[in-house]
Amino acid sequence: MELTKGEAYVLGLDYGSDSCRAVLIDASDGSEAGVAVMNYPRWTKGLYCNPQINQFRQHPQDYIDVLEGTVKAAVSQAAKSPGFSAEKIKGIAIDTTGSTPCAIDAEGTPLALKPAFAENPGAMFVLWKDHTAVEEAGKINHELQSWGGINFAKFEGGIYSAEWFWSKILRVFKEDKNIAEAAASFIEHCDWMTSLLTGNKSLAGIRRGRCAMGHKAMWHREFADSPDKSGGYPSADFLAGLDPRLVKIRESLGTETYTSDTCAGGLSAEWAAKLGIPAGIPVAVGAYDAHMGAVGGGVKTGALVRVMGTSTCDVIVGPKSAGPEKAVRGICGQVDGSVVPGMIGYEAGQSAFGDVYAWFKQVLMWPIEVLLPRIEGADDALKEKIAAEVSKKIIPELEKAGARLDPSDSGIIALDWLNGRRTPDADQLLKGAVAGLTLGSDAVRIYRALAEATAFGARAIVERFREEGVAIEEIIGIGGVARKSPFVMQILADVLNMPINVNANDQSVALGAAMFAAVAAGLYQDIPSAQKAIGSPIEKTYAPDPGRAAVYEKLYQRYRALGVFIGQGTV
Repeated sequence: MELTKGEAYVLGLDYGSDSCRAVLIDASDGSEAGVAVMNYPRWTKGLYCNPQINQFRQHPQDYIDVLEGTVKAAVSQAAKSPGFSAEKIKGIAIDTTGSTPCAIDAEGTPLALKPAFAENPGAMFVLWKDHTAVEEAGKINHELQSWGGINFAKFEGGIYSAEWFWSKILRVFKEDKNIAEAAASFIEHCDWMTSLLTGNKSLAGIRRGRCAMGHKAMWHREFADSPDKSGGYPSADFLAGLDPRLVKIRESLGTETYTSDTCAGGLSAEWAAKLGIPAGIPVAVGAYDAHMGAVGGGVKTGALVRVMGTSTCDVIVGPKSAGPEKAVRGICGQVDGSVVPGMIGYEAGQSAFGDVYAWFKQVLMWPIEVLLPRIEGADDALKEKIAAEVSKKIIPELEKAGARLDPSDSGIIALDWLNGRRTPDADQLLKGAVAGLTLGSDAVRIYRALAEATAFGARAIVERFREEGVAIEEIIGIGGVARKSPFVMQILADVLNMPINVNANDQSVALGAAMFAAVAAGLYQDIPSAQKAIGSPIEKTYAPDPGRAAVYEKLYQRYRALGVFIGQGTV
């Protein structure tokens, strides 16, 4: 159907690591009618987290608190446009970070929303970057190789990660037997949001997303015909070898998963009243932010979309083969329909990208945070202003100075594994490193080496895809780093020796969610049609410099050699 401007709107909700974004899109051309962002109140205070042990938990009440505020604010902003009315909103879709699971009761309520578990981190959503389950991931990988049956991780790169669903459940069970006893199931954040908005009150009524269950819970259609009728999940025998309590969890997941162009249900009357939008409108099946973001960024066969923020997710799609599906080694998974329905979605990524730069900034801010308050002769207001100005300008000034350096100038090589390695070949035990330091190594040179390390990590991913037969002809960057750091983007283009296109939208992830809402609502036939109608153009292209690319060819080999050395010594 052909839409006229102002005729219909769709709502995309993007739950990131720190905040929620609500974007109201005109379904005819993709223009933004209203945008609102809110930070999670408890998360902002650092509650329930312990970075020293890589524990990052989020309270479900945070997600509820920002839901009403962002949607109402976006609708209020849109109401200023002539002809807009909330009744013209036709659908909702939600993306979240992941794998971010949580223990729930038989009605689908997160345990942390019950008084007995309200302050228990184990009863909360275990954020994607929580790495407390390293030991549990090791146990899963050992069992996969030794139990004598199917390697259920073969479509998830062959290595199961501490960042993913079953590892985190095992960790929660180990932390607290009361949670293990009370948990009727576990649910991914993206699936809970759709269940919440549709008013679902049963485990059977949850529509588990193909994206989350396929990429992180080892669901695959090939496993559906296993003797124990597992419905595509790992078998009972395999899970019982890890922990018999996992069998109950698997049984609670059902036997089907759903792509995000399908409807999870209608918006409940309760939430329609809270949000000020029509009851009954379709709520699309949820998915992860990177996968919907890739759709918003223009993913297609041959085009790798890099969602570049605190970490990265690298997503590409390819056609389904006529014969058996070929498993790609060392990535985060390949799932039929997880990105674009009808195609295989491939995911890889880096556990730290923007977080690497943020870490170095934090190191440099130490004297400002610790010593500045103790300096006499300046009032508190001046000290606060100095601290704020330094914090705001450190990274831009480092990048300005770093851009003037020749890539062969410093001799410094760094590894980007400050939060472990997601891909290729997941290993959360790995550590970052900086080598080649001299007395002439200053902050600018170290920062540039860190930026180069993140680009080298990206190249390792691209090379793995190509080695495994996944063609990459174009690279598209979306997210905060892609639009805000020409310095990083140029280094990336030089290291990859490929042009990098940057999408002209600050909200590509929420835009992707809105595209799924539009298809679920019947406004477009399929995702490619929605992409064509409401997608954003390319804003800027970073072309590689041949001279710097040649230098980086040699430096990349040093990066790989350092990685082998550090990998052998990491315990």
